[in-house]
Amino acid sequence: MSNKLPIKVFDFFSGCGGTSKGFLDSGMDVVFALDNDPEAANTYKSNLPGVYFLESNIVDIKEEILIPIIKKYQGSPLLFSGCAPCQPFTKQNTKRSTDQKQIFLLSEFQRFVKYFRPEYVFVENVPGLQRVENRDGPFSDFVETLSSLGYFLKYNVIASQDYGVPQRRRRFVLIASRLGPIDFPTKTHGIGTHNPDYSTVFEWIGDFPSIKAGELHLNIPNHRAANLSEINLTRIQSTPHGGSRLDWPSELKLSCHSSGYEGHTDVYGRLRWNEPATGLTTRCISLSNGRFGHPEQDRAISVREAASLQTFPRDYIFYGSLSSMARQIGNAVPVLLAKRFGENFNQHLTKFIPLEKNGNI
Repeated sequence: MSNKLPIKVFDFFSGCGGTSKGFLDSGMDVVFALDNDPEAANTYKSNLPGVYFLESNIVDIKEEILIPIIKKYQGSPLLFSGCAPCQPFTKQNTKRSTDQKQIFLLSEFQRFVKYFRPEYVFVENVPGLQRVENRDGPFSDFVETLSSLGYFLKYNVIASQDYGVPQRRRRFVLIASRLGPIDFPTKTHGIGTHNPDYSTVFEWIGDFPSIKAGELHLNIPNHRAANLSEINLTRIQSTPHGGSRLDWPSELKLSCHSSGYEGHTDVYGRLRWNEPATGLTTRCISLSNGRFGHPEQDRAISVREAASLQTFPRDYIFYGSLSSMARQIGNAVPVLLAKRFGENFNQHLTKFIPLEKNGNI
């Protein structure tokens, strides 16, 4: 194996390509991607045309399907990425008998790791994955399998804003290596770093031109905002910068929020220019589903703005319905976060694989 060859990435559950794009930006070579969402697949293939993309459900494919690709890159270090869709981490395989339990996506990914034993493994998901069914669940089995195969592991919940992402997004991350002990990348932002201040909403979307609710900007791809009902337009007009539904007059309040109810204060809220955004979800362009209101304009953030807060480059174009594009963006790994971990894997490789001399190890 050579440490001069880029790490070859196999991106399972690739979605629209956040992980792939970040790893590519770190200098890795993404050679395979798998996802069964047609609209996410369209986005991925349109933006990353050099990657072999398989539009399929992981439960329907055998490990052997990857053998020709693995052989093509024999001698190169491999990384398998398994960032499955969010909870509950299960899908029912209707082709099997009805008395069998649901198939856990992490267990499906585990099949491929066990078969090919790549040098590196990367898993990112919502906090809580490691607690699914506790000791008898898929995560515990996954960790035991990796350990039995000789992998060194590191897993924990991380804060995306610590790595430059303009978003308070807590995610569970697992990294593993067969080459030697491995740790998370050094934080780039926050107290104790060279960048004590976190990246802000203004830094990433402050220069986008104004649009109205329901409007699509003619010259900026995906700069499109969802429409608002008359009452919700009035509500956001009554919400100050960084404010929430608690700032509304009584006649605008929802009945479910009456009688002193103080929960879910982020819904209908506006983002704040000088802070990171709240964690984006699959409904990140909907005013009523979180603090996704634009800091100043009377609308929710646009698809383009949501993608920018997920650190996608501005020439990364999304396809599908508004709801589909929001789902793709909300499910994605922030590009910058993936890049930081990619750089960490690259540094690890050079540490544990000696430099080539005269073409040999």
